[in-house]
Amino acid sequence: MENPRHRLAMNLRYLGALLRRFRTTVLMAVLLFGCMPLLYHWRHVMPDGHPVSLGKALRHVYFLLYGQPSLDVDDSFLMFLDMVIPPVGIAVLVDGVVRFAYLFFARHRQDKEWFEVIAETMKGHVVVCGAGRVGYRVVTQLRALGKDVVVVEKREEAAFVSVLRDEQVPLLIDDIRSPQCLPRTNVKKAAAIVCSTDDDLANLNIALDARKMNPDIRVVIRLFDDDLVAKVRDTFKAEALSSSSLAAPAMALAALDPRIVHSFRIGVHLMVVSVFEAREGLPGMTVSEVRDRFGGLTLSMRKAGSREEWLHPAGNTRIEVGDALTLQAEYKDYRNLRAYTMEAEAPVFSPRLDVAS
Repeated sequence: MENPRHRLAMNLRYLGALLRRFRTTVLMAVLLFGCMPLLYHWRHVMPDGHPVSLGKALRHVYFLLYGQPSLDVDDSFLMFLDMVIPPVGIAVLVDGVVRFAYLFFARHRQDKEWFEVIAETMKGHVVVCGAGRVGYRVVTQLRALGKDVVVVEKREEAAFVSVLRDEQVPLLIDDIRSPQCLPRTNVKKAAAIVCSTDDDLANLNIALDARKMNPDIRVVIRLFDDDLVAKVRDTFKAEALSSSSLAAPAMALAALDPRIVHSFRIGVHLMVVSVFEAREGLPGMTVSEVRDRFGGLTLSMRKAGSREEWLHPAGNTRIEVGDALTLQAEYKDYRNLRAYTMEAEAPVFSPRLDVAS
């Protein structure tokens, strides 16, 4: 659920962006309804010899917009104002006030102009291109981390467009490669852009255009072609990720060993995260001894009979029988540790279903 303070701050920033965009209109409205009544008050004299009151002068200016003056003026300057105020006032009302009110109160429609105003209020935000499964998960994770996010999607019928709108995430339906699309996202002030469409060429084009507009922006590209990943990283200095290469180690190791809950690569090193229940070998050792002897970094520990997960236990913590440890290690070190503990082949916990998407 969105933080009420964050929502209030967002609304105030949005109002500020609207005022900046309509500053000419606001200035004209102040001039029309603030200064013009003062001129009538100073120059127009009532039949009793007194100057017209400010209230009557304001009413006169207001009704002039509808062609119904309430004062009978004989001053040439005021007569000139009587002719100028109606067209100027109508222009202010129609082009400014009405459009301002529409943008402020009709934000649920999320049209291009509304999106552009919202993006103007952001700085250091992340632009996510693509509202498919990958894009939606990236948006969810970024919002959980407290980052402002805007999303661009080409197709109205994309998988998570309606979900993102229900979650009030700024969403623009447009072709990201069109000349005006990226500027609408305020990419010049964005901290990063995530190119997560299902088109490698489109992702590369987006990345190049974003770098041209903002040389300091961090670029993350999703690519299906594994051969392009290393080339893009070296040539464009961007973070290029292949879904297949990320999923392959996890799927392969999950098929071989049900204890492995996660796996990833750091350069040429295959790292795994696994859960060990202390039965043989581990009891009596400290967390630091497991690290020094087997290269296993203890990410969390759950004491025997307890359901509370203890993150990053101290190195001098003594392991007891029945404790459950979540360890991270290189795959070969994990194999050595598993052989040392002489655990059974069955998983410690109930079997899990590994799905890569």
